[in-house]
Amino acid sequence: MKTYQAQDIRNVAFVGHGGSGKTTLTEAILFTAGIIKRQGDTEEGNTISDFGKEEIDRGISIGTSLIPVEWNDKKINILDTPGYYDFVGETYGALRASEGAILVVDASSGVQVGTEKAWKLLEDNGRPRFIFLNKMDKENVDFDKLMDELKEKFGDKIFPFALPISVGEDEEFKGIVNVRDEIAYEYIDGQRKEIPLREDEIEAIKDIREGMMEKVAETDDELLEKYFAGEPFSTEEIAKGVRDSMANGELVPVFLGSAEKRIGIDYLLSVINRYIPSPLDVEIYAGKDKDDEEVQRKVNTKEPFSAIVFKTIVDPFVGKLSLFKVGSGKLTQDTEVYNANKETSERLGGLFVLRGKEQIEVSEILPGDIGATSKLNKTETGDTLCDKKNITTYRPLKYPEPTLFMAVEPKSKGDEEKIGTSLQRLMEEDPTFTLERNKDTKQLLIGGQGNMQLTVIKDKLKNAFGVDVVLSTPKTSYKETIKNSSDVQGKHKKQSGGAGQYGDVYMKFEPCDEEFIFEEKIFGGSVPRNYFQAVEKGIRDSLDKGVLAGYPVVNIKATLYDGSYHPVDSNDMAFRMAASMAFKKGVEAAKPILLEPIMKLDVLVPEDYMGDVMGDINKRRGRVLGMEQQEDGTQLIVGEVPQAEILEYTIDLRSMTQARGSFSMEFVRYDEVPSNMAEKLIQELQNE
Repeated sequence: MKTYQAQDIRNVAFVGHGGSGKTTLTEAILFTAGIIKRQGDTEEGNTISDFGKEEIDRGISIGTSLIPVEWNDKKINILDTPGYYDFVGETYGALRASEGAILVVDASSGVQVGTEKAWKLLEDNGRPRFIFLNKMDKENVDFDKLMDELKEKFGDKIFPFALPISVGEDEEFKGIVNVRDEIAYEYIDGQRKEIPLREDEIEAIKDIREGMMEKVAETDDELLEKYFAGEPFSTEEIAKGVRDSMANGELVPVFLGSAEKRIGIDYLLSVINRYIPSPLDVEIYAGKDKDDEEVQRKVNTKEPFSAIVFKTIVDPFVGKLSLFKVGSGKLTQDTEVYNANKETSERLGGLFVLRGKEQIEVSEILPGDIGATSKLNKTETGDTLCDKKNITTYRPLKYPEPTLFMAVEPKSKGDEEKIGTSLQRLMEEDPTFTLERNKDTKQLLIGGQGNMQLTVIKDKLKNAFGVDVVLSTPKTSYKETIKNSSDVQGKHKKQSGGAGQYGDVYMKFEPCDEEFIFEEKIFGGSVPRNYFQAVEKGIRDSLDKGVLAGYPVVNIKATLYDGSYHPVDSNDMAFRMAASMAFKKGVEAAKPILLEPIMKLDVLVPEDYMGDVMGDINKRRGRVLGMEQQEDGTQLIVGEVPQAEILEYTIDLRSMTQARGSFSMEFVRYDEVPSNMAEKLIQELQNE
């Protein structure tokens, strides 16, 4: 593959609802561009994009695939992203590496929840885009109805740049009308031929084209004068006007076709070249220098080298691959790069571009282009690579917080250590999932965006690293405390021939605001000072296991105020045992209770689902604290809910809102568990 300058590169992310046909569209493009001889099929598991075992088994995209294509002396880097929201982190990375996007819509299904989510991501990231209506060949597709739906959801910026051509009595979709050039194309076996426009098509084009020219005129004062003077625009003026209007977020063109039948695919490639911005259009990338001052890098080979790593692929056989986009300067095989985030130099393990899993070796990567390398040991997704003499650090990638956690444990004993190291490797590949050890329950937890993501991680552990694991709902981190005060004696006396053991303490236990307080108020030396530390340790050791259900004990104050000792038989161990006995008696006498973690819940939902979501929060023993309408019309519901009631809230909220709801949560405090529930929990523990 030859080297391309920034003005001849188009980095474009394919986004949209799962099943809208993004991967099939990519296959159609590869076939149309002459790169493959046979178009792959996701159901057959033979596409270039979806090459991982987990993707082939499920017939869906799980990771973003980079697919470079050459068309009319331009290089198009397609970033084929997953449509399922569990893998949204892949879309975050793809959007960081692209200047534009194509929102792929299934014409037979219309606007779906994944369409809406992808649109919001594009809006949040300010990405110029157009819509491609795929599957126009399916039955009962109503183009006019689709356009009305798109405008209703996304506003008047939606504008048709192509119209469908249907022929025969059954009105089979056969081609497209190019509105800009007023040309009709019919496709047979993916090959197009120009055909005459029908009268109804000429009439339809007239109004649409007038609106298109108005949009173009609004981008430039000179063009506006030309428009009012009735002078026609040149082809380049129209293209520039469309690009500018797209860049300003004022225009979203709509194109259409069928990836399966390769209708409109060559035209799609042409409009990608024509309307998607090149890296040169962005011109400048802003970062920080070594002194944390703002520095600007131009998309130019004469600038110091800088690049952002937007994706990592981990393979136990191939090793680690880092995908990056060069912002400035150029990268050659012998370049020693500096990781500005890790403050360390790294040596490239080769230089290549990826097409699916195929590695195509190249001698250099120029600014604006996307490349890959291996064996960057310290480098992670989101890191900046740069010239050591000209430090540049770009804004790191920000991912959504995990909302679903599962406990993970090995099926075979002895795999505990292997689980940890394997999961660490997978975290390099997928930064949206987390790994942590719950210090209270001692469980190893993985967190992610949903059940499918965590199931895929489980499968990857087995397929790639040979570790078979079980996922289960995590235990809740309950705690215990006391509501009253108590005054008890703890006496440990043991005589078994020779030196014995003797420790005797009188202690008071009472609630407090701090996690634990130990005090001594001994007068007259009834307990020698050198045993105070042993008494405190005996209490601290006992805090790990409460008397009700064995959960940690918190918010308790223990005061040692009296006791007795034996000059020969007393020792540290005896007083630790005495303190432990006093603790058990004291807590039992001070009305022990169970505490549960309470989480603050921020739920974003469309207004239609407010009632259901609020009612559900109440059913979960929660309470709604307030509501706030957002700029996009959604409602923010703020509430507090016991953690035990929302362990699988991600799954339940998706079901309630048709996947249109989202939420975040954070720990607030511990509250008392209702007595009826506490009794049930204690009973369950005793039955284990």
